[in-house]
Amino acid sequence: MPHPTEEIHGDERGTLLLFVEDQRAAICRAAEGVTEEQAASRPTVSELSLSGLVKHAAEVELNWLRMAQRRPNEHGRAPEAWHEGFRLSEGETLASALAFWDGVKKETADYVASVPSLDDSFPLPPAPWFPDAEVSVRWMLLHLVREFARHAGHADILRETLDGTKAMG
Repeated sequence: MPHPTEEIHGDERGTLLLFVEDQRAAICRAAEGVTEEQAASRPTVSELSLSGLVKHAAEVELNWLRMAQRRPNEHGRAPEAWHEGFRLSEGETLASALAFWDGVKKETADYVASVPSLDDSFPLPPAPWFPDAEVSVRWMLLHLVREFARHAGHADILRETLDGTKAMG
């Protein structure tokens, strides 16, 4: 049986999911072939690491998915602890973060395939960084493209700093 995104590949849903996946893949490509130590290292003056970016991206996607589904996020964190999502916790590895994200990716694709319309909307929680509004599933997917594209660039810089590999070219 084909995956839901294969059935809708040529329409707007499929196109948006493909753009989201393209940016996800860019982050993952930057982390291919590195050791756990390299993935956790911070080779620039920022606090960012490859494994931290993978974890953050997976958690961000899950958070948006749970908001759209109007479900609590079992992996959510308090706003004052947002920075903890950029580094691995005890027992986490790059491989476990990638595996977690694989599950989130599938759940996102299944959800997007199941909504009656990309115009379906959901409220954003009160927060200074959110508009006081509802957003559509389409908006959420476009936001994920923007979020992941930004972090794909970060990941590319980190990887190039680590060993000269250019994941994006």
